[in-house]
Amino acid sequence: MILDLECRNPAELREDWLPLLHTAADAAQKTEGVAIPLAVHVLITDDEEIHRVNREQRKIDRATDVLSFPAVAYPPSRHAANAQELLEQEYDPDYGAAYLGDIVISMDHVRAQAQEYGHSLERELCYLLVHGLFHLFGYDHMEENDKRLMREMEEKTLSDIKVEPYDRNELIARAKAAMEYSYSPYSHYRVGACLLGKSGKMYTGCNIENAAYGAVNCAERTALFKAVSEGEREFTAIAVATEKFLGWPCGICRQALYEFAPDLMVIVACKDEVDSMPLKELLPHGFGAAPDKLGKE
Repeated sequence: MILDLECRNPAELREDWLPLLHTAADAAQKTEGVAIPLAVHVLITDDEEIHRVNREQRKIDRATDVLSFPAVAYPPSRHAANAQELLEQEYDPDYGAAYLGDIVISMDHVRAQAQEYGHSLERELCYLLVHGLFHLFGYDHMEENDKRLMREMEEKTLSDIKVEPYDRNELIARAKAAMEYSYSPYSHYRVGACLLGKSGKMYTGCNIENAAYGAVNCAERTALFKAVSEGEREFTAIAVATEKFLGWPCGICRQALYEFAPDLMVIVACKDEVDSMPLKELLPHGFGAAPDKLGKE
């Protein structure tokens, strides 16, 4: 797919995001199953401009995250995959492809929603692009069945591209900040952790030692117990920060985390060195609570 990108503030669009956005667009076209060349214009701007566009074009007086303006008028129950003759009518010689329409994305909303949901900026930007593309393919979410179908297509597309659903650097930064509160007078080994819940909320913890060594609590479990005590039951990733060398969770922490999140991504960081591994690989053949038991007394 030809992605004609325009950005009002080019400094906001990182160069390493460009290949990812093109990959997301190609993945969306593949998911939809359209074989002919397609083109779309994407404007990346701010809340002020998207507010103006929304007001002028849709008579809605507010800013939003993404707007789509399809070039094709699809009949009911038809989408791009089964309306190729309509797409061909939109052939644009300047692109050498069928022109799908325009997408407008607000970076202000990208940043706010990434923070709210605990996503990386790349993931949120890719999601909004993909969401906009499926509108251009003829999908909508006004009715529940339509919404479910559109969401399935979006999730399939996002699963085909390599983009972390969370901001790894933010998790590491918070883990390092938590490490400063470590109480470790015996081992002198400071550890901090940041655990990301599926709600998007982040929970931090540090290791807390005790003269009775058996009473020591690791940073990972401090963060986990804090999260569970506040009602969180599902988790996406955890970052663990140390000072001397990469520190992977101990066996007890692996088991404690596995109880709630066997699919958890574990990220370890020490100074500028970073590594990661799924919890299932750190605790092979692990066991935990049945999913329907989580959150129940």
